[in-house]
Amino acid sequence: MKKLLIANRGEIALRIIRAARDYGVASVAVYSDADSGSLHVEQADEAWSLGAGRAADTYLSIDKLIDIAKRAGADAVHPGYGFLSERAEFAEAVLAAGLAWVGPSPDVIRALGDKIEARRIAASVGAPLVRGSEGSLASAQDAVAFAREVGLPIAIKAAFGGGGRGMKVVRDIEDVAELFDSAVREATEAFGRGDCYAEQFLDKPRHVEAQVLADTHGNVVVLGTRDCSLQRRNQKLVEEAPAPFLTDEQRERIHNSARQICATAGYVGAGTVEFLLSRDGVISFLEVNTRLQVEHPITEVTTGIDIVIEQLRIADGLALSVTETPKPIGHAFEFRINAEDPGRGFLPTPGQISSFRAPSGPGVRLDSGVEAGSVVPPLYDSLFAKLIVFGATRDEALRRARRALREFEIEGIATVLQFHRAVIEDAAFASESFKVHTNWIETEMAALAPAPRVEAVEPKLVKTFIEIDGKRHQLALPAGLFGSISANSSPDAAASSGDAGAIVAPMPCLLQSWLVEDGASVKRGEAIAIIEAMKAETRVEATGDGVLHRRANTGANLSSGDVIATIEG
Repeated sequence: MKKLLIANRGEIALRIIRAARDYGVASVAVYSDADSGSLHVEQADEAWSLGAGRAADTYLSIDKLIDIAKRAGADAVHPGYGFLSERAEFAEAVLAAGLAWVGPSPDVIRALGDKIEARRIAASVGAPLVRGSEGSLASAQDAVAFAREVGLPIAIKAAFGGGGRGMKVVRDIEDVAELFDSAVREATEAFGRGDCYAEQFLDKPRHVEAQVLADTHGNVVVLGTRDCSLQRRNQKLVEEAPAPFLTDEQRERIHNSARQICATAGYVGAGTVEFLLSRDGVISFLEVNTRLQVEHPITEVTTGIDIVIEQLRIADGLALSVTETPKPIGHAFEFRINAEDPGRGFLPTPGQISSFRAPSGPGVRLDSGVEAGSVVPPLYDSLFAKLIVFGATRDEALRRARRALREFEIEGIATVLQFHRAVIEDAAFASESFKVHTNWIETEMAALAPAPRVEAVEPKLVKTFIEIDGKRHQLALPAGLFGSISANSSPDAAASSGDAGAIVAPMPCLLQSWLVEDGASVKRGEAIAIIEAMKAETRVEATGDGVLHRRANTGANLSSGDVIATIEG
């Protein structure tokens, strides 16, 4: 390959741009209007516009991406993670256009991306499995029937996609139908398909995964394990490698199962096989992610292997640079830096970053898609940077992590930094007792104080651009030139938002659905609507007793402070 189109955005796009540069390949970035000032757009060798709209109109538009690849003269496509990375139809379109696809074949993506088929493959090689539904569930009633048959808790999961999207853990039978519908909505929004299945959920399990590389020469190598048990809303927040406190037998079974699953499926590329590990030592296959993982850097720093460059080598038909599982080099942690307020239930907090002071020093790596002045938009995932810290031992890595997190300063938006600082001081995580599990944050971790509300500072220099036939060319102009435009175009944050009884949007968001009728009587604390921001659903609750009057329509894009409804007491 000579020119690589990166069908993604943010920190992962920038990570791939850097790997392409190291590999000697030119990079082509794509961007939506919301990302026009993003760092990955500036750093790529060239950048092309996807236009305006939500992800479905931009980063999920196969036709637009293939058209840009052809116009830019790209000969290969890397999908990153999320978006179209696990969509077989995108891989097929790339190959049909005569381009190299950096990933497994469409047939393998289709087989392993279908979580139900992946379970069948895992069972065929003897991998450990808990009981699951026979195929996708047709309705909420089917989900209830499965729950009654196998008992609670159960996990309802999107049959296609990954990253925890469309996954709901259900512990009460009364919640099964509602959470099934929610999982279907999330899966449809994130992956374009709402198929969901269910399986028994191991209570308080650890989440352990194996990183696999496979080439076109028949080599399948497990690079090692990672523990990803610290999760919120089924989204990982902290990962470490290698997975600590496993027995030799457990580690060997995870390695062997991962290798056999990928070999049987005919896997080529970088992939991850995920497992759950119960407190009493029961291991159960979870899924295969047929793409690069967010947490791949901790495997890189503990093996010395650049996984993205290995992906490019594999796509070029070269053999793996490693032929057997390497011995781990020390220990590493990854802290996901999300635009969320952990003191407000991890409420998404999109906005402009006014100050960004990153840590450095021995054992510190930062993969970031932002800098001071960057805007974190509400349309996409809340992840915007990753702090990777490594040391000779787990204890040394923890000490370095405390130092690095103390140095890290971000202003203008709320972030999860205070959560990370708290969790590495908690004995449940930091000590050898290691009592964390996949819902430990929600059930056992001490509450954190809400972050202070901060108004973002306007930049003194506006970075802008012009597009010529869709290709981006950057300009930088004094912000004062746009003073009158800014004054005239700044949104009015709902003049009636201060009225008594007004219920306002807590952040920029989409009004997903109403849960009560207009004119209905509601009680304080009752859920009245569902909003969606950064690919996460949040319930909006009534602020008092009275009659509810809707002030926004389903599907409306709301700014922070916009009035959603009023309540007449």
